[in-house]
Amino acid sequence: MSTSQPEASRSSGDLCTPDEVLHARTGTDVSPEDVVLAAGRDITPRNLEWAKRKIETEGPAALDKLLP
Repeated sequence: MSTSQPEASRSSGDLCTPDEVLHARTGTDVSPEDVVLAAGRDITPRNLEWAKRKIETEGPAALDKLLP
C-alpha cells in the first residue's frame, strides 16, 4: 500500500500562502482569555498575566501569531 504525498503532486510553481495573509480578525479587541485559549493553555491567573504582557508587547498580533 502506497502513502499519499501531497507535496509530490504539486507543481514547482505552487507557493505557500504566508501566515499573515491567512489570519483575519473581526475587528474586536483581543482579550487575554483569547490569547490563553489560542495558546492551548488553561485559563489561570498566571496564564492570564502572561497573555496580558504578550498583548502589551505585541498588540493584537499576539493572537494572530498563535493561530494556525
